[in-house]
Amino acid sequence: MDIIHLLPDSVANQIAAGEVIQRPASCLKELVENSLDAGATRVQVIVRDAGRTLLQVIDDGMGMSEMDARLAFERHATSKIREAQDLFSLRTMGFRGEALASICAVAQVEMTTRRKEDETGTLLEIHGSDVVRQEPCSCPIGTNIKVSNLFFNVPVRRKFLKTDQTELRNLLNEFYHIVLVYPKVSFTFVHNDEILLELPAGTEKQRIEAVFGNPKKNVYTSAFVDIKTDTELVSIHGFVVKPENATRKAEQYFFVNGRYMRHPYFTKAVLTAYSGMLGNDYQPSFFIYFDIAPEAIDVNIHPTKTEIKFADEQTIFQILMASVREALGKFSLAPTIDFDTQGSIEIPVPQTNRSVNRPQMSVDPNYNPFHTRGAIYPDRAPKNWESLYEGLSGPRDLEISTPREPDIPDAESCAMWQYGGKYIFVPTEGGLMLINQHRAHAAVLRAQFLEQLGTNQGAMQQLLFPEILELPQDEMVLMTQLLPDLRAIGFDLEQLTPNSFSIQGIPAQLANQSVLPTLHTILSQVRERGANTQVEWREQIAQGLAESAAIPYGQTLTETEMRDIVRRLLQLPSYRRSSEGKIIVSLLSDEEIGKRFM
Repeated sequence: MDIIHLLPDSVANQIAAGEVIQRPASCLKELVENSLDAGATRVQVIVRDAGRTLLQVIDDGMGMSEMDARLAFERHATSKIREAQDLFSLRTMGFRGEALASICAVAQVEMTTRRKEDETGTLLEIHGSDVVRQEPCSCPIGTNIKVSNLFFNVPVRRKFLKTDQTELRNLLNEFYHIVLVYPKVSFTFVHNDEILLELPAGTEKQRIEAVFGNPKKNVYTSAFVDIKTDTELVSIHGFVVKPENATRKAEQYFFVNGRYMRHPYFTKAVLTAYSGMLGNDYQPSFFIYFDIAPEAIDVNIHPTKTEIKFADEQTIFQILMASVREALGKFSLAPTIDFDTQGSIEIPVPQTNRSVNRPQMSVDPNYNPFHTRGAIYPDRAPKNWESLYEGLSGPRDLEISTPREPDIPDAESCAMWQYGGKYIFVPTEGGLMLINQHRAHAAVLRAQFLEQLGTNQGAMQQLLFPEILELPQDEMVLMTQLLPDLRAIGFDLEQLTPNSFSIQGIPAQLANQSVLPTLHTILSQVRERGANTQVEWREQIAQGLAESAAIPYGQTLTETEMRDIVRRLLQLPSYRRSSEGKIIVSLLSDEEIGKRFM
């Protein structure tokens, strides 16, 4: 009996859709790229329920004829290439001819389209690869595609979609990948009838500012310097951040020939150019655009087309690294020091012109720290050294004396005093305990806030005059995700516009603090540290609030306040270091104190 058979087209399309359409963001990418390939100057994206219910893309591109509209939804039907050789001269975003077939295989699709030369357009409706209707219609020039109920016929795939907030963030990230490389096209993004982004046509820098800038803060792009290099192999231009403006979670974007790409090797080139300029865990933001001959790259590696192979990656690595270094050096951001300069070192001194000669020091070329003194100076070797070990039979006979660690004090009765407005000194039975008062109080408050988040029992204090919190759109999405926990901890927040919240109440512990910087800090920490679960972002909320509410350095404490902080600190399971690994308590034993007077 024969066991091999052909799969029905509907099943084959669903299998193909698993590679191309993984979530609503994948669908958005394919539809918007089609609009750009059609020459659109205006693109509108309308989303409902983070793409689960509806994802609609409207453009003013060239549109399609009745025959093209029907063929567009067939597998491997494309207007971008005609033969295999065309793969080596691609300038379009799409070319595989799989996207629309994959989308209609797992969704209910309705499309209207019209060319400029046609009096009427075409309406086409397809549900799960089955054509429901096709008929003439009245519609504007361009194409309007509605994708409804994504994965309606693949419930397992629909079940594994993330929360609406997470899927919306994925949609926006994919949207950024496109809008940042097409600044001359105007875009609009609408979610649940609210305009989240409205981006007019402009320059690359204006588009970056429109996406990531915040009107209430400094100009985002003022923290960047331009890079520009033209070679026979590749042209590179864009923007890299000044080292002092680097953050722990940076915006890093590469684009090649109008297409977003991920490229760890080129990222390493940029990081190498910043070598020695960044603090620990800090990353530079950059927006870098490559223009290269299509035959020198291969974009046909993966259906998502974000992994791109370059024919001469090593040379481009060097060009990119040199370009970034030149940009940083041009703006005096990377001063060079020549340690091989011979002669005297010129040091400018106010009102004088003096030079300081290179210091000279004598060196013993025979000294070797890894040899015993007797090996180099035989006459100085100790005599009868074996007698030092007489009577010792082995390791068990040796007693190693270690300093005794101070005991934990009784915070209710022991003496304590404050030093320098920064530290609390507490004598113990075995020595002295030194406590960083700000970190100690922050650790205590962090534990308190985490407990309140778990029990929804945060204490609130109403503001006499509400404050307005304005955020860029990606932070608004994140804010919506954190909103239930922020309210549980004591914030009274009400959304005013798609880009702002009214703050009418704050946690009681923040009574004397400015609330806006605190919320910005929390959002920044959640983003930079990649908190994706409720447990992770609750820790960042608690940490951000604790840092803001903790007593500042320099504040004088009463004895009662000191005892309260010390008592609560010593009750924590881990009181010596903060959750970030910073030292809170330093113990100084009697032995260590005594050694200082020898």
